[in-house]
Amino acid sequence: MDRIDVLADGFVHLDSAMADDLSVVNAARVSFGTRRDAMDERDEGLIGFLMRERHGTPFEHNAFRFHVRCPIFVMREWIRHRIGSFNELSGRYAKIDEAFYVPALEDVRTQVGKPGAYTFEAVDMETAERTRAAMEASYAASYAAYEAMLADGVAKEVARSVLPVGIMTEFWWTVNARALMNFLSLRNAEHAQREIRRYAEAVEALFEARMPVTHRAFLEHGRSAP
Repeated sequence: MDRIDVLADGFVHLDSAMADDLSVVNAARVSFGTRRDAMDERDEGLIGFLMRERHGTPFEHNAFRFHVRCPIFVMREWIRHRIGSFNELSGRYAKIDEAFYVPALEDVRTQVGKPGAYTFEAVDMETAERTRAAMEASYAASYAAYEAMLADGVAKEVARSVLPVGIMTEFWWTVNARALMNFLSLRNAEHAQREIRRYAEAVEALFEARMPVTHRAFLEHGRSAP
């Protein structure tokens, strides 16, 4: 399984990976001029030691390349994690599809409390339905304006300005396991926004499948990147 669907119209696809637990072991053992061809219990223990003692560089000698489709507001949170490489669909060169994020009824929520200490609670069904309808109407109006501008010959790079952050975008993200664990520690966490957390859950499932020993050590040592 290299693709996980997220939200209504999004996904996380592991396009390619040069990553396994053995890469961590051999990156660490090169200090002693040795190399392993297969993992054993001592190597699993070494990964745990590296994680516990926060010897982080051996976790950098691998690469995951993800193809992600998500709302632009999720992408804007994602690119704050600058240890990685990003390339995004360009609205300057391609017409942007009419695809927008509308939260499920149970995901329409209110925030309670002070900045930095918010809790989020579901709203009543009538409010949720009204919110979804307002979003759909706003999306339809903005996309109609976008298409009208294109029909008038306005450049794509100008016309795209009318589109909201709820529209879907796509990007490629290449990242090593150390930086990926930093992303997961922050975005697959209780305080993260619900939408990006669902993407982070998908990323973590794909990471665990490729590097199960490293992932287990990550969990055992408090979900903190080394």
